[in-house]
Amino acid sequence: MSPGETSFGVARLPRIVFGAGRRAEIPALLAPFGRRALLVTGARSLGASPAWAEITAGLAAAGIAWDHVAVDGEPSPELVDDAVAGRRADPPDVVVGIGGGSVLDAAKAIAGLLRSGTAALDHLEGVGRGIPYPGPATPFVAVPTTAGTGSEATKNAVLSGHLAAPAGGAPYKKSFRDERLVAALAVLDPDLLAGCPAAVIAGDGMDALTQCLEAYVSIGASPFTDAVARSGLAAIGPALPAWHAATLAGAPVPETAPAPETAPARSAMAWGALASGIALANAGLGAVHGIVAAVGARHDVHHGTACGILLAETTRVNVAALRARDPRGPALERYAEIGRLLGGDAGLGRDEAADALVAWLAALARGLGLPRFGDVGVGPADIPALVAESRGSSMRTNPIVLSDAEVEAILAACR
Repeated sequence: MSPGETSFGVARLPRIVFGAGRRAEIPALLAPFGRRALLVTGARSLGASPAWAEITAGLAAAGIAWDHVAVDGEPSPELVDDAVAGRRADPPDVVVGIGGGSVLDAAKAIAGLLRSGTAALDHLEGVGRGIPYPGPATPFVAVPTTAGTGSEATKNAVLSGHLAAPAGGAPYKKSFRDERLVAALAVLDPDLLAGCPAAVIAGDGMDALTQCLEAYVSIGASPFTDAVARSGLAAIGPALPAWHAATLAGAPVPETAPAPETAPARSAMAWGALASGIALANAGLGAVHGIVAAVGARHDVHHGTACGILLAETTRVNVAALRARDPRGPALERYAEIGRLLGGDAGLGRDEAADALVAWLAALARGLGLPRFGDVGVGPADIPALVAESRGSSMRTNPIVLSDAEVEAILAACR
């Protein structure tokens, strides 16, 4: 695809500050926003790390006062509303999310609601009250400490909860989405990834890989997203298994000089995750994320891990459906391009390369030690409801419309 063959736009992006050690610049970067910050973090690991002491000492030295909200697990509308309620009368100048995807989503939603006078459920897609978001948003700064969701570059905050009666308390996982929620600034320091355990590396890495691949084959792809997604895939392909293997092997994580052995892989994964967020924000996703939204709402499984469980089989079913129903369309060749890229064999024909991609993805999931859905409690009786609940916004940009029978077959094969 070339720019002359299509028409496209690029959604708002944050200012991006990228590089090892650049967290030291956070106080100076926050100063233009004001002198009062709300820091949103996870509940445990960051607070015990040297990075937390360094960041907070830097804020004090810069004369920036800070308040703190801890997020334990996936954020809910109630957590967001509670954080907002006590601060709305005198809101901070800037909200800083320092953590993984759940932390960044919580911080993004809090920043969006501090000045709007509305609540999270007023705007949550599909389950909310359908009230248009009025803004304004408080400036939001994203500092990821994992490499997966790309939330630092997207406009949606994913919140989880249960429907009120009479819906019977059904679980949901939905987005609060508006371009005004995009971070004003994203600070990506690969050294902040150095303490990630192997399971987090695997799950979050498969999320980033899935987002890049789904954006590349999406019906919403453009020359811009093609370039970003392909670059992300080229980075993630070798870096994810290398970083995971080194961590399992016990790569050291010194207190002051994080693991030079894994530095190149961490930097590549930080870029790959950022690329995945930029790509999905502009091209959309696909069937993996459509199905994962349903699975994640009903079962206790990490989002990225669920993506990794599904990715090879969903790719196989998409490729088979395209061969049967759209063999001359562009999507098959797009799968083939990524098969050649990740497999390292530029000479493969279209069908060989697409099949090689499926095999490569399956081998990666095995190498990362990902479970199956049966291991996390998804039984045969759960599948009909998951099929019915998988038709959200992500499914709309899948390269081909999958039937319920095809979605059911994917879930059954992944058990």
